[in-house]
Amino acid sequence: MKTTINDSPQTLEEAYQIILHLQMELASSQSKYHYLIEQIRLAKQQRFGSSSEKNILQEDLFDEAGIELPDEVKEELNDEEDVDVKAHPRKKHPVRKSIPVDLPREVIVHDLPESEKTCACGSSLIKIGEEISEQVKYVPAQLSVVQHVRPKYACKPCQENVKIAAMPTLLLPKSIATPELVAHVIISKYMDHLPLYRQEAIWQRIGVDMPRSSLCGWILKVAELCEPLIRLLKKEVIESDYIQADETTLQVLNEDGRADTAKSYMWIYKGGDMARPCVVFDYQETRGGYHAQTFLKGFNGYLQTDAYSGYNFTNQIEAIIALGCMAHARRPFAELAKISKKTGLAIDAIKYFKRLYAIEKYARENNLSYHERYELRLQKAPPILDEFKIWLEKNLTKVPKQHKLGQGIQYVLRHWNELTHYLKDGRLEIDNNFVENLIRPLALGRKNWLFAGSPSGARAAAVFYSLLATCQMNDIEPYKYFCKMLHQIRLCKTDEDFNNLLPQYIT
Repeated sequence: MKTTINDSPQTLEEAYQIILHLQMELASSQSKYHYLIEQIRLAKQQRFGSSSEKNILQEDLFDEAGIELPDEVKEELNDEEDVDVKAHPRKKHPVRKSIPVDLPREVIVHDLPESEKTCACGSSLIKIGEEISEQVKYVPAQLSVVQHVRPKYACKPCQENVKIAAMPTLLLPKSIATPELVAHVIISKYMDHLPLYRQEAIWQRIGVDMPRSSLCGWILKVAELCEPLIRLLKKEVIESDYIQADETTLQVLNEDGRADTAKSYMWIYKGGDMARPCVVFDYQETRGGYHAQTFLKGFNGYLQTDAYSGYNFTNQIEAIIALGCMAHARRPFAELAKISKKTGLAIDAIKYFKRLYAIEKYARENNLSYHERYELRLQKAPPILDEFKIWLEKNLTKVPKQHKLGQGIQYVLRHWNELTHYLKDGRLEIDNNFVENLIRPLALGRKNWLFAGSPSGARAAAVFYSLLATCQMNDIEPYKYFCKMLHQIRLCKTDEDFNNLLPQYIT
């Protein structure tokens, strides 16, 4: 017969069993209580708290409601005129960033009247210099029309033999759109996150009829023309020996056999030459690992991911070395640190991560070469990692496995080899943050245009996000790039022609 707490113990052994049963129930209840409290605090933090992990263990730099303005802004808003007092020179104004020299200048000269250009002694004043102050003027969008005029010629006596020059090769021959206009639409949608219906409304305000259906048509056609560029970007990624990969959700309408509410995915791969990196966004209907396996066919080298199981196929490929993401490993501890006090296991774990990242910060701020970063890491990181691993193993059994802290400890220990592989080569990053940062424009755009209207729209988005991200990685101004590339893409005949139009190679 099973002993319950309502039974009256008949013997000392029965009393002992009841006490043991009560202790086990109490321990289980306490564990559930702490777990639920943790979940409530995490939910409150995710909903109302800061999402940044940068300032863990640091005081907030400022409260937005009472933000302290920088000195240069205070100086700009000061209405008092400058007064030069010889005996008491004013402090120098804070230095602001200069206005770009390539902007057109509208010069307004404020000169003295002729009556004031004469000294009290009767001599004429001579110009000894000038003071120049500059402000930035905004001119609303202006459109101009490009007319292609082709004179016709004929033989007057014969009344025949009519000749006319051939039309130049145009980006969209039957459209009113120039490469400059199409580039503006692409940048507005995929970089500035303006849906096409908002762009249509903006044009209407200045009296221009530019329906969203036309804008959409331009985007889809130009994406089709740019597909050879994406094929070459993918080739560069696969031929490199270090790829960072990640994926994010995307809602796509009108997918065959799928509900409009189903989640689709955009896979992101960064690779290529370290001096000229490139990025490929790859739209797929699911998160199945076979998509990554297909994309990465033929790749040999380091593959850095967040340990998503879809990349586990690499365990069977000797030529691929799995590389972990330290930022992903840090995340659960960072989330707990936000809701805990100044002490605790989560805070202790964060301190180890901070010490590792301090090494990376030093290398970055001192512009160390890849080899110098490799040597620095070998000198500084192993003692910290050894100490951290001992701490993890010591606390593994002290924390319930289902709790956030327990899950974080298990994750780090389970992927310890992958997380420490970055020590093998100075070119390797400690985390996957580069790729996560490349996802942000897509995430921001997703909040504005909500979904892709069709699979073709999602593929177009993948094309333009690939080119924009590659521009970003190579410090290329995207609008200027798209203008130049779109003027030339119809003239391309060979892979070499297309290759010369990639962001990292265009001249």
